Amino acid sequence: MNHVGKDLEQRGFEFVAINSKLKRHPQFVCIDKNNQYFFVVVRAVILPENPNNYDIVWMESFKKHAFEKDAKVLYAGVGLGNPNGEDLPIYLNEDYLIEYNGIQYIEPNLN
Repeated sequence: MNHVGKDLEQRGFEFVAINSKLKRHPQFVCIDKNNQYFFVVVRAVILPENPNNYDIVWMESFKKHAFEKDAKVLYAGVGLGNPNGEDLPIYLNEDYLIEYNGIQYIEPNLN
């Protein structure tokens, strides 16, 4: 979440609300300089799972929710791993691997 929050700040977004509980969406509600609202979904996975993949069916329902609130949807996948082996746990105050490819804009058109 920290990496994504810093990325959003660098892109000029202002935070309206932050929800630090994973699996509670969106994690960030932001506005840009034009006062456009953005719902930012952050998904953390354990490597080697691909953090860029998300549940398309779930995302369609979330896009509908965003559309009803006149918001756009951004997705940030974050992969985390233990540098000493993928089967080892990740500890809060120890080094870890991270795969973060930035923020993806999710097209608003509903399928």
